[in-house]
Amino acid sequence: MFSNYLIGLREGLEASLVVCILVAYLVKTGNKDKLAPLWAGVGLAAAVSLGFGAALEFGTQELTFQAQEAIGGSLSIIAVGLVTWMVFWMKRTARHLKAELHGKLDAALAMGTGALVFTAFLAVGREGLETSLFVWRSVKAAGDGAAPLVGVLLGIASAIALGWLFYRGALKINLAKFFKWTGGMLVVVAAGVLAYGVHDLQEADFLPGLANKAFDVSESIPPDSWYGTLLKGTFNFQPDPTWLQAVVWVLYLVPTLFLFLAPQRPGRPAAPSAPAAPAAPAATDAGTDVGTDRS
Repeated sequence: MFSNYLIGLREGLEASLVVCILVAYLVKTGNKDKLAPLWAGVGLAAAVSLGFGAALEFGTQELTFQAQEAIGGSLSIIAVGLVTWMVFWMKRTARHLKAELHGKLDAALAMGTGALVFTAFLAVGREGLETSLFVWRSVKAAGDGAAPLVGVLLGIASAIALGWLFYRGALKINLAKFFKWTGGMLVVVAAGVLAYGVHDLQEADFLPGLANKAFDVSESIPPDSWYGTLLKGTFNFQPDPTWLQAVVWVLYLVPTLFLFLAPQRPGRPAAPSAPAAPAAPAATDAGTDVGTDRS
């Protein structure tokens, strides 16, 4: 449940910060009348993400076991790839996220309402689709009834609450450290999802070695024990992985975590900033600054 809470919190907070930046910029520049199209784009992105998740869940139920495992294993690899790209992208571009979003919003405002809806949809939809895919695979891997889904929903609810507090200026945290440590934990979760996907492909006879176990600690860590359930729900731990699963897990986790936690190289000097926008209420400015400058 914790790993799924982390996914919902991390991905949801990114989307919340994006919405916070967009809303605050419209308010600061005197475009409050454009908030409705913005929220329409956000709502459309949320609906598409939910529809995508539902299609993944119900669209595979009528397939044969091997087909389900083949699709599930393939989507696990895709999900891990997307999440890995996302955490590195956020590490590299978070400091410039506000300026990038402001530029896109200015262009959308110049083009009209439809462009504004589309901009908001793209800004939030990418996070939503990534979340749907990764959550679906993580829930499948955890296999613990409704608990993983509850964890995701609690994480998203927490992210929405934090986003609102950021916007109102009522909460300040070091977002750079937050995204660094949650990103590192997501890499660990992704390693488990990747190993689970490899196991799916082995069960579908797409990969060999299903009977070749690297180790088996089922007697020491029974899968149905509270600590076995905790390890599986948190790290997708499997007490009897195959050799291929173990090798893939190590080859992904060690270099990815090392590169992610390595200090970032100094970037090029920032270009001169654009003229300042009209002054805004203190609460709005605080919320915007917290969501970007500390990233």
